[in-house]
Formats: sequence, structure tokens, C-alpha cells
Amino acid sequence: MAVDINYENLNALNAGYAGCIDDDRLEQWPSFFTEQCLYKITTADNYRGGMAAGLVYADSRRMLADRVTALREANVFERQRYRHLIGMPQITGRDERGLSAETPFIVARIMRGGRTDLFASGKYVDRVTVDADGALKLAERIVVCDSDSFDTLVAIPF
Repeated sequence: MAVDINYENLNALNAGYAGCIDDDRLEQWPSFFTEQCLYKITTADNYRGGMAAGLVYADSRRMLADRVTALREANVFERQRYRHLIGMPQITGRDERGLSAETPFIVARIMRGGRTDLFASGKYVDRVTVDADGALKLAERIVVCDSDSFDTLVAIPF
């Protein structure tokens, strides 16, 4: 039997996810994922070519938490924050485990001095499931960026 996940709940998941990052609540970010998950940031060319490696790669919630710890304690980068604009998701498939969806996004980066730049655009390619408590979780999120280059370190998750 297929899991019933509707657009309203999928939009709420994406809004919560983006708000968590935009509001610098990065310690909560891993909670949007299942324990065993895939999170990857890659380029459109690499995605089309089926290349497994990405700019960022994590295959568990613990790896995501480690990334946040590194951001807070070890990495040195210019203070910045993001503002996500997320489009309407398109459900691309369903089965008994959940659904697949693609959702366009744009991320603006706001630097410490106030300068705002378009940092990234692309789409989320997701595999969404429902956990035991009935909450939507990302089993997989591949962030497919339109550009092949970034003008700075990708420090904060998209």
C-alpha cells in the first residue's frame, strides 16, 4: 500500500527545512533526515552523467551532525547566511516506501556586510518517507545545482 503524502505536507517539510538553515538552527537540520540517508550537493552536469561524488556527501544522519559540528567548531569561513526561495514540488513517483519529488530552489547568500548575492539555483531531488511517528523525513536529498562553479566555499548546507 502506498504511503499517502500530500503536497501540503511536502511543502511544509521544505519550508521547515529551509527555515532551519536560514535561521541558523543548523543543529536541527539533521532531524529532517532518516537515520540512514543520502545528502549530496552536486552539479547538473555531474547529476546527468550519473557521477556519484558530490561537493558534499553524507550517507547518515550522524554524518550530517558531524558536518554541523565541523561548521561550528573547526571550519573557518566568512560569516554569512542564506535565504531560500523554494518552488512547488513535482511528485515524480510513489511506492509503498514513500515518494520521489523534484523541487526547484534559489538560495541568496547574505554576507556579514549586508551584500546579497544569488548563490545557487537548482533543484532538490528527494526520496521522502514517513517515520514511525507519522512525520515526513528525507531518505535522500540530492541538491542539483545549475552552475558548475561557486565563488566561495560551500560551508552551509543548501
